[in-house]
Amino acid sequence: MTSTNHYHILEVSQSATQAEIKQAYRRLAKRFHPDSRQETANHEQIIRINAAYEVLGDPQRRHSYDQQLIPNYPSARRQQRTAQAQSYYYSRRAAEEASVGLIDQWLKTVYRPIERLIFHVLNRLNEQIDALAADPFDDQLMAVFQDYVRCSRHDLQQAKQIFSSQPNPPKLAKIAAIVYYCLNHVADGIEELEWFCCNYDDSHLHTGQELFRISHRLLKEAHNNAELMVNR
Repeated sequence: MTSTNHYHILEVSQSATQAEIKQAYRRLAKRFHPDSRQETANHEQIIRINAAYEVLGDPQRRHSYDQQLIPNYPSARRQQRTAQAQSYYYSRRAAEEASVGLIDQWLKTVYRPIERLIFHVLNRLNEQIDALAADPFDDQLMAVFQDYVRCSRHDLQQAKQIFSSQPNPPKLAKIAAIVYYCLNHVADGIEELEWFCCNYDDSHLHTGQELFRISHRLLKEAHNNAELMVNR
């Protein structure tokens, strides 16, 4: 396959559903991946397949591609969210004032549930990777790993809903900001794991592990600050 048409590369029609595109991508990634030990392994082809899926796997980018207006893959999303987080929490610190009772309530009803959910996600990753390491190309092992990723995404969404359920007291702005950064890193880590499930590219797995390590450090930092507030 030498065509530069993304649909041709993924061997799907332009009317294919997003599910069909993802299924085709996984099938081709497994066939051409250099580490798949198959005769069809092809490094150059896997590069083309990845590039095609980056566009067609995203409905908005796919629409732009269909109109011959293909955008560059966005590379500044995480930096933008960091800037938004700084602006958001500095403004809240200046705008809100809370009593000791509100501080205790926020720690109990917002921070503690989020801490339990995210620790549950982070602490299971190494175990899941060790299980998958036996044979990453085994469909059953991959299915178990994908189930972990889906459950992690669910836990993350629940944590985000709790986080946005009530404003943090100004004296807890630092803890809230740390939690915000932590949730974003967990989201980015899960996204990397989802990419790994699609294309078996270890770089996504390693990036996901590093993002989870950063998230763990952030959560521990938030925990230590929360303990200082409790023992004030």
